[in-house]
Amino acid sequence: MIYHLTEPERWARSLAEGVHTGSSRDLELEDEGFIHCSTAEQWPVVRGLFYADVEPLLLLHIDESRVGCEVVYEQLGDAPAAFPHLYGPLPLSAVVEAELLPPFEPGV
Repeated sequence: MIYHLTEPERWARSLAEGVHTGSSRDLELEDEGFIHCSTAEQWPVVRGLFYADVEPLLLLHIDESRVGCEVVYEQLGDAPAAFPHLYGPLPLSAVVEAELLPPFEPGV
């Protein structure tokens, strides 16, 4: 399982379009070249660094075996582990859950 953070408005647009192409906050797949994802250990850190001020926020649970495009684990800077990136659009069928996250609490 891999994970992707997105705003509810962006996810609603994806549901209407039939595919998700949001890469990260305010960036699309066509802008970035891939969709940023995280492992279970990484997404809370990503949330704190890049989405702490975003509420509401969704965590998409993605079944990597259903993605249908290349998933590449890539090292970013001095991060302790490589991050999964989707090199193509995310099919809605690969998202097994869209979890509404509780408000962010620093240090939790």
